[in-house]
Amino acid sequence: MATSTVSGATRGFIPARVSSCEFTQVLMKLQRATYLIASTLDLDALLERVVNDIASSLGNVEVSVWLRADDADEMVLRGTRGCSKFCKGDRLRMGRQGMVGYVAATGKMRYAPDVRKDPYYIACEPDTLSEVTIPLKADGRVIGVLSVDHCQLDAYSPDQLKVLQAIAGHVAIAIENARVYKSEREQRERLQRESAEARAIQEALFLKPVPLIPGFALETAWCPAGSVAGDWHDFIDLGQDRYGIALADVSGKGMPAALLMSATRALLRSIAPLDPSPSRTLERLNQALMEDFPAGKFVTMVYGVLDARARTLSLASAGHPLPLIINHETSYLELETGLPLGLGISTYPERTINLSSGTHVLLYTDGITEAENADEEYGPARLLQHFSRPDACLDALIDEVRRYGAASTHIDDATAVLLRSR
Repeated sequence: MATSTVSGATRGFIPARVSSCEFTQVLMKLQRATYLIASTLDLDALLERVVNDIASSLGNVEVSVWLRADDADEMVLRGTRGCSKFCKGDRLRMGRQGMVGYVAATGKMRYAPDVRKDPYYIACEPDTLSEVTIPLKADGRVIGVLSVDHCQLDAYSPDQLKVLQAIAGHVAIAIENARVYKSEREQRERLQRESAEARAIQEALFLKPVPLIPGFALETAWCPAGSVAGDWHDFIDLGQDRYGIALADVSGKGMPAALLMSATRALLRSIAPLDPSPSRTLERLNQALMEDFPAGKFVTMVYGVLDARARTLSLASAGHPLPLIINHETSYLELETGLPLGLGISTYPERTINLSSGTHVLLYTDGITEAENADEEYGPARLLQHFSRPDACLDALIDEVRRYGAASTHIDDATAVLLRSR
């Protein structure tokens, strides 16, 4: 079968009764041209090129490409030139309709030197006298059928049929490559959409206004290395002018880390109001995560409870970097830490500090101190030096850290919370 109707006077450039040698040379030339066909990765464009290149090269032929339907044992016409009976989208049942259906079911080439005598032939153009129908196979399975009709009786010699089979082999590979490319492209687009949606959800969670606390001010920075992050911060109103402040870093990156982050955040929000102690809160959270987390996954976290009336901050740490106390003697807080959450049974020693006016507390993830340039990490010393300056702020810190690690291939999420005491 083939495609759009073309008159006998113009349908091909190979004259009738051309010698077998000349015709075979044309076929060999076309076979070499199929390597160029394989470079086309858009399936529709590929099929158009296949039918047009074969029809133009051979002349006096009708060409069609049928591909197996995903939803039924049927062949769907996807590319055609020279046939007026069938249109793109038409279907033939495998094993029951036409030479195309027969070849699709058997996986074997069928040649009709005189279509008037072939019981499977379905007429397309009235002047068609011979047809060859060849299976297109990938990994041993029939994915389609190539059909080439001719207006001469017994138009193809055995050698020519072998060349046409070789051409069909190249076409099948090109079709499969185009399908794989399309599938991978659709998968990439789906993942990009999902990542964008996940990023929007995370931004909705983290980029909300910080709570207004009399006598205090909060600054935050959240800079994912990719579309989503495993770092997160949260503020929980515990009532009676007390606020839970959490900063955490989930192991791993990308979507898995983001999913674990969401689960951890939800658990913390349900557990935190049950007890004013950061130590006991982390113990309960750790127990819950040990039951739910996959093996080898964990969360580092520093969790504090700010009592705005008493102007105190109680802190406990689960394997997290030491908080930085910023005042006239800027230094790291000596805070004993327990195991990261989810790894095993642990205690989480708690420490309470007084927040006199002008004393600030910085909580941060290791994406800041472990940012790398060509020689070394940004490190705790540079962080200390940055906040020794009177004009230090989180925006300036993040800019400095990003510039420091700009040439590195290792980029991590960078998240920080700065609590300022007025």
